[in-house]
Amino acid sequence: MPETLHNSGFKNWTPDLLPDLSGKMYVITGANSGIGFEAAKYLGVAGADIVMVCRSPAKAQAAQKSLAGQIKGKVDLVQMDLSDLGSVRKAAAEIRKRYSKIDGLINNAGIMQTPQSKTVDGFDLQMAANHLGHFLWAGLLLDLVKAAEGRIVVVSSIAHKYGALDLEDFMSNQKYSPTKAYIQSKLSNLMFAFELDRRLQARGSKAICIACHPGYSNTQLQSTGPKGLFKMLYKVMGPLMAQPSAKGAIPTVLAAAGTEAKRGGYYGPKRLSESRGPVSDAIVADHALDQAKQTALWEKSEELVDFVWDIPALKST
Repeated sequence: MPETLHNSGFKNWTPDLLPDLSGKMYVITGANSGIGFEAAKYLGVAGADIVMVCRSPAKAQAAQKSLAGQIKGKVDLVQMDLSDLGSVRKAAAEIRKRYSKIDGLINNAGIMQTPQSKTVDGFDLQMAANHLGHFLWAGLLLDLVKAAEGRIVVVSSIAHKYGALDLEDFMSNQKYSPTKAYIQSKLSNLMFAFELDRRLQARGSKAICIACHPGYSNTQLQSTGPKGLFKMLYKVMGPLMAQPSAKGAIPTVLAAAGTEAKRGGYYGPKRLSESRGPVSDAIVADHALDQAKQTALWEKSEELVDFVWDIPALKST
């Protein structure tokens, strides 16, 4: 049966519970709109400095100007296209030039239900942008998170519940389905987060990984990715059923900076099949808890992005 991982001790976490974040720095992918922008605002109002990592420089600059007028902390920009591993490496190098530590690395950016497309590296677009790009990004910057004894936050989705991981067709080449490819990528996010925190914890690291999901939130995700019938459905359903982005960002903020969040946890809204409402421990599908599959996903991801993390799996006894 699906289950929660912890009893974290709260049923309705809100951003007013954040501590003073002055002097802390959070790096957020996809921070120019939606969940990423609202999370940046919450953290910045609490005093944090923000690095917005975005694909479009023009949109990033507009968001930077807007955010800077609303928060206490500083706002910096870095350009990156998560679907291009060369761009990911370049952006990570830029972060390393500017900063020596990261208090929160928030893997937020994503796309949803796009038509079949291959990236410059030959990967399925959704798997590349949602999982593989973030996998490489986090690996390249792990030591900066460790230096701050900080957190890596992985934003997954309730969609992870609707299909087990298919490593034999990881790039969705066989009878492509926009929905299945999205589910696979968001399930990969969650399983990566669990594997990462288990490896960090096994080595006594004070750096941690926490996962979250935004429920069903009204963002550009529904309008920029899906085509045809899906796009029409979201256009109707969004205003009626989706919660505002500011509500959907609360689990991300909890995972990034809430003192109540537990390492290795998974957080999200609790009502209407976890689509909206008060934020607490979220439900994890059984298939996402398969540790052998988590490790296999990690190893496959390392091979695909040509990067080996400096935290190998513990050898079984």
